[in-house]
Amino acid sequence: MQVEAIQKSYRRWAPVYDLTFGRITQGGRLLAAEHVNAQGGSVLEVGIGTGLALDYYAPHVRVTGVDLSAEMLREAELKAQKGRLKNLAGLHQMDARELAFPDASFDHVAAMHIMSVVPEPERVLAEMARVVRPGGSVMIGNHFAGRAAEGWAIAERLAAPLANLLGWHSDFAIDRVMGHPGLRLEEQRQVKPFGLMTFLRFRRVEG
Repeated sequence: MQVEAIQKSYRRWAPVYDLTFGRITQGGRLLAAEHVNAQGGSVLEVGIGTGLALDYYAPHVRVTGVDLSAEMLREAELKAQKGRLKNLAGLHQMDARELAFPDASFDHVAAMHIMSVVPEPERVLAEMARVVRPGGSVMIGNHFAGRAAEGWAIAERLAAPLANLLGWHSDFAIDRVMGHPGLRLEEQRQVKPFGLMTFLRFRRVEG
């Protein structure tokens, strides 16, 4: 998808995202927050959207969020204000292909359900690896083609041409996020409901 298509899509979905896609994509966010809370430190959410995971982070975790959509960030800001969150370091409108942070800025980086949306996902992954410290975690939640429970393959193929309307590619291959030499896979699991989503957790290594 191109940047203009992404912004248009999420401008449309921002007011209702929590009640639609948000509900079926929460499993990965819960797993990411659970890991971050246990480890502590700082986390960058790439594609934070409406801030669905903000309430899941423990008070001792410092949270920064970026998103391409101003409308999504507005919803996230409202959540943070309503929850009176004191551990939010900042929300920034930013292209994930060019993160405006120095190398090794965060202990953890999470990207929940954006890799099949962004242009150049390999470039986004490289940026995520760059801004996490050595030994830190990179976590991805996403739908990948052929990874869901039996019976979803036909639905994946039918949805593929609707990528710009839905805001994601149902035929996105998991290999596209597996090739970075500086990331070692430490956890992979299918996430409820129906195993439709996959959660991946990598460790940043030298290289």
